[in-house]
Amino acid sequence: MSLHDDAVLVLKGHEGHEELRQVYLDHLSGHPDGMWKSCHAGHLTASALVIDPSRGRVLLTLHRKLRMWLQMGGHCEPGDATLAAAALREAEEESGITGLTLLPGGPVTLDRHPIPAPCHWHLDVQYAALAPADAVETISEESLDLRWFAYDEVAAAADDSVVRLLEGARARL
Repeated sequence: MSLHDDAVLVLKGHEGHEELRQVYLDHLSGHPDGMWKSCHAGHLTASALVIDPSRGRVLLTLHRKLRMWLQMGGHCEPGDATLAAAALREAEEESGITGLTLLPGGPVTLDRHPIPAPCHWHLDVQYAALAPADAVETISEESLDLRWFAYDEVAAAADDSVVRLLEGARARL
């Protein structure tokens, strides 16, 4: 099964966000390259919010280009077998934490946001990843900083999409 086919199956099975989910499905139907950064009409991305539920906190990255506190994530790569694998790979690469596990139940939420040309949209499929008890983060070249935030600090530091992702993840914990 291709990453494109996996994305379609994941999205068809995702409950909630019906209108946005249909935007993703229509995009994939109309753009065979809709999974890849080369698709200038927009493309799917995969991200994961790293959570330490035992301490009531999440790890956010200060994104180098956007200069915003965000969850870990990015573009799908040819070696990614699934969207979940892409999200987990991105979370491990950007956090430096090994041993992350995705929160069961598939994607937590979906987020569509504009990006600068030549591409126009990121269609982000957002997961949550549980950090092991002994997690030690390491800043990657994509980040200016990494910081653990208590759940109640996230709204003051990050945008609404991160807050929605945290709320959805906490509802599953």
